[in-house]
Amino acid sequence: MRADKETEIEAVFKRNGDNIYRLCYSFMKNREDAEDAVQDTFVKLMRSGIVFASKEHEKAWLIVTASNTCKDMLKTHSRGNEDISEHAELAAGEHDPHDEVRAAILRLPAKYKMVVFMYYYMGYGTDDIARILGTPPSTVRNHLSRARKLLKTLLGGDYYG
Repeated sequence: MRADKETEIEAVFKRNGDNIYRLCYSFMKNREDAEDAVQDTFVKLMRSGIVFASKEHEKAWLIVTASNTCKDMLKTHSRGNEDISEHAELAAGEHDPHDEVRAAILRLPAKYKMVVFMYYYMGYGTDDIARILGTPPSTVRNHLSRARKLLKTLLGGDYYG
């Protein structure tokens, strides 16, 4: 790989690596698989030769590629319905109400988990999420609404954290 291309990939990773890791962790539910998914995502970037029109295009491409990578890994490993309690990273540590929220988010179906992650953790609006995912804005709003209802049920009622 050319030195300038390598430097460019490193810059993309520095800008997006943490968010892509969090996204992958939300799918994979453990550190090792999340790290593998992040690595696969950036290998796909290196091999793609894609030139991004903007930082937003870059971020959108990485989000979609990472989520597809995770979905493929889950299909391959037939891991989609694991019990969240099996993951020590989520159960360990002091009691923090935010840990309960994170655990509940991890239990959401993938289509809801993705919009919750993009809306609350990455700060995208529903129109931006719709554009990135290639779905109508109303679908994104419906998924957010259903995710909130599921989270309310999973968390045992109202949550004011």
